[in-house]
Amino acid sequence: MIDKHRAAESDSQAVHRRAEELDVLDAILPFDRRDQLAALLTDDDVATLKHLAQEGMGENTLRALASDLGYLEAWCRLATGAPLPWPAPESLLLKFVAHHLWDPVKRAEDPSHGMPPDVEAGLRAERLLRTPGPHAPGTVRRRLTSWSILTRWRGLTGSFGAPSLKSALRLAVKASSRPRQRKSKKAVTSDVLRKLLEACASDRLVDFRDCALLLTAFASGGRRRSEVVGLRVKDLEDEEPVRADPNDKTSPPLPCLSIRLGRTKTTNVDDDEQVLLIGRPVTALKRWLAEAGINDGPIFRRIDQWGNVDRRPLTPQSVNLILKGRCKQAGLDPALFSAHGLRSGYLTEAANRGIPLPEAMQQSLHKSVTQAASYYNNAERKNGRAARLIV
Repeated sequence: MIDKHRAAESDSQAVHRRAEELDVLDAILPFDRRDQLAALLTDDDVATLKHLAQEGMGENTLRALASDLGYLEAWCRLATGAPLPWPAPESLLLKFVAHHLWDPVKRAEDPSHGMPPDVEAGLRAERLLRTPGPHAPGTVRRRLTSWSILTRWRGLTGSFGAPSLKSALRLAVKASSRPRQRKSKKAVTSDVLRKLLEACASDRLVDFRDCALLLTAFASGGRRRSEVVGLRVKDLEDEEPVRADPNDKTSPPLPCLSIRLGRTKTTNVDDDEQVLLIGRPVTALKRWLAEAGINDGPIFRRIDQWGNVDRRPLTPQSVNLILKGRCKQAGLDPALFSAHGLRSGYLTEAANRGIPLPEAMQQSLHKSVTQAASYYNNAERKNGRAARLIV
């Protein structure tokens, strides 16, 4: 009994020590998950993450690696009764695929098909598994990729290129027949954005912030959540005013700002990508900074219930919650919109207004023409004649 007590005390001390070490990564990892990750990860895992941070790995990539590593450790412990081995044997990789991509029809006939009930229950108890049914194929592929990256960074060689794994993954994806889910069911186009901004029409600090956030995220090309919360005052640079109509020298001048984005999901720090803000978004952004008294550091920050502006930036998830909250205030269904709707909405709106795709991509910074063109194709189909043969 004493030995068990000592072991539990030792485990508690180890978790506390890892939590303190994860404080070093506080700017990257979500603070509210620090204790959970400390309980899931091993000392070697934490050392690997700290090494990757020191090597300059992108914040978004490191955040995803930490989250996936925590999930893999928890799944392996529940599925095998042992910690995640390095390198993982081919059989464990195949087990991971079998547990996460399965056929719902066969599961109805055979309860043992797919993830075992006790493993599923354990993951749900730790709040690591929330949705029913098989995983999205993209999620499984991403976690396998994270697993492979972490294996290589440990100087090891895994079996991620094994023909059996590729075949199992291909067949499992086909069997799961899970339809691809949109990140946002509806795009935040200009008409939706206008309603959201009307919900911010007051003189409270939180309204100034949310108005500036929504306008900046949309008008700068539909920036991702992580890019919005990562903006710093030093990333802004005043530009010469521009004409409302570039072809009319008598049109009124509009304020203009350039925003340096640095490292994004599809760029590197060395790319030094910049986008422009013109007109109303610039005015809203500068008003927020002036009202909040922000002269340096993060642009979009937390505000407590008493209206005090925190020094810490918003989290990426906060952007999603803000948008959904404003949707509810505007009388829109929050379930239909997410922060990614600002990104898809920007390109959809550009397509509706007849802006050439290359010009829109200069602002959105999409690297994939195919992906960006999908929004244009949808707009063209809705506005075209092909679907109107019988009306």
